Amino acid sequence: MTSSTRWRPQKTAMLVAQRIVTDIYERGNVIGDRLPPERAMLEKYDVGRGTLREALRFLELQGVIKLRPGPGGGPVVVQPDAGSLATSLTLLLQFSNAPFRTIAEGRLGLEPMMAQLAAERMDEDVLRSLKQSVDTMHENLDNQAIFLEENKRFHDVISQGSGNAMFALLVDALLGILDGSAIGIDYPEPRRVAVHKAHLRIYQAIENHDPDAAAAAMRNHIKEYLRYAEKKFPEVLDDPIVWGRI
Repeated sequence: MTSSTRWRPQKTAMLVAQRIVTDIYERGNVIGDRLPPERAMLEKYDVGRGTLREALRFLELQGVIKLRPGPGGGPVVVQPDAGSLATSLTLLLQFSNAPFRTIAEGRLGLEPMMAQLAAERMDEDVLRSLKQSVDTMHENLDNQAIFLEENKRFHDVISQGSGNAMFALLVDALLGILDGSAIGIDYPEPRRVAVHKAHLRIYQAIENHDPDAAAAAMRNHIKEYLRYAEKKFPEVLDDPIVWGRI
């Protein structure tokens, strides 16, 4: 990287977007709060209307605000989620010619640590939510739609229970990219039964506050998924990640 590249000034609209986010944080704005009207922001940030609108459009794409049209509309604070992260990751992976196997391998490296932290940190309320997911999956093993919903919920709850916000966002994004039903991986009932048993083992290790057992159980669970996908759907794992397919 050359010195001229390293010190290249940021685009004005991006700087304005950063100032808007700083102001949202410092004012203590919450979801649903309206930001100041355009006239006030033009004066505060001392930029042209085109630059301000570009900054606001960028923040809307990132899920920080929503631009409501009409009288009484304008920019409103919303809650960013992992959707923008999933889109960014998908585009980066697509232009790296990465296959879907990349996501599965990423989960193998990430989720055992996540389960280990959850065993150390998960509180009783979150633990009850995890148990509910395990029980709901068991009660609906004949329903693939519910199975898929609870499968994602289970991993989401563990990521949140890990107490690490980065894990929660990354896992949500990765699961959004690697939705087996969307990319063509099927889960017949015997496979659903096996997944439920794996979830139960992970839950029991977390309930017992056993970090090593939780990490090992999660590692085995992801490895089982990879073995199953390699055996039954190898062409799916080798397919390139393409934005629009997820």
